[in-house]
Amino acid sequence: MRRDLAVALRMTVVTLVLTGIAYPLAVTAIARAVFPRQAAGSLVTRDGVVVGSELIGQGFRDPKYFQPRPSAAGKDGYDASASSGSNLGPTSKALIDRIAADVTRLETENPDASGPVPIELVTTSGSGLDPHVSPEAALWQVPRIAKARALDPERIRALIDDTTEGRTLGLLGEPRVNVLRLNLALDALK
Repeated sequence: MRRDLAVALRMTVVTLVLTGIAYPLAVTAIARAVFPRQAAGSLVTRDGVVVGSELIGQGFRDPKYFQPRPSAAGKDGYDASASSGSNLGPTSKALIDRIAADVTRLETENPDASGPVPIELVTTSGSGLDPHVSPEAALWQVPRIAKARALDPERIRALIDDTTEGRTLGLLGEPRVNVLRLNLALDALK
């Protein structure tokens, strides 16, 4: 019995060291060597100050900024320490009510926008922290931003085109716009 217990204990320690210490350290070292910026969190800076990460969405409510997808992460949303979706299903009254309220708010805030509110501006992502919207969702917001900033809408549309990221490796995913990067580029238009 003692011999079996000693073997089990040694195997536990070896497994712990390999999978809990050696493997994570090796993967982290490789990531830092091959993808140093991404391994450090893909931080975005302005004037030497970190203003966010390309990987984590932030809430923007000022009319002169593009708005991201809503967030269910944390009590007030956009809480990176509480990344999660809402777990509300399509028949949930709470979800239906929240989406209806968001549609009404967005239509009120964007009276000159053409077409219906893009679905991603009223639905959360699985993580609750998606930093991207489609180019169509960004374009839908152009009239409000142009009015709030007294800018030519074509200039803002060109900015969206310039900041649109294509499909990964040319075939994975959909074209997308990072809302933080787009808003920083918008601030730089002055």
